[in-house]
Amino acid sequence: MNSRHPPLFGISGRSGQGKTTLIEALLPWLRARGLTVNVIKHSHHSIELEPPGKDSARFRRAGAGEVLITSPYRYAIVRELNGDAEPPLAELAARLSQADLVIVEGFAREPMPRLEVVRPSAGRDPLYRTDVEIVAIATDEPAAIESALPLLALDDIAGIGAFICERVGIVLKD
Repeated sequence: MNSRHPPLFGISGRSGQGKTTLIEALLPWLRARGLTVNVIKHSHHSIELEPPGKDSARFRRAGAGEVLITSPYRYAIVRELNGDAEPPLAELAARLSQADLVIVEGFAREPMPRLEVVRPSAGRDPLYRTDVEIVAIATDEPAAIESALPLLALDDIAGIGAFICERVGIVLKD
């Protein structure tokens, strides 16, 4: 497990607001500043890395507790929970390799600073009204947001990236 735990920063928002797109845009910006960033994504769906008839799925079905599948390009570990509770975020984060920052999508009930992606035109009820962990809002319609929280332009990747780094105590190099 990691000897030093990197800070966790959440990206939250209702479905279809652009959380994944924002994270996808932030990653190259953060990497360009020399940061190593891991991402934890929560899904409410079953995770299948290989089709059901392939080897790793067959091993899991046969009773393996964990299957590590590897190639010259990447590897993944799939653990069957078999009725056990989903591990807490801290335990999952501790399994990751060392990084400067971990961006978390999902895990809305875990205590960590979060930025909410809000697109008012989508007509979805925002989370910032009830989630005290939300520290800022990224939006494409700032005039439609009624909040004292910092408002960041959804397309201002540098501004959002700098905000996240400042919030978790990462000093960016010029």
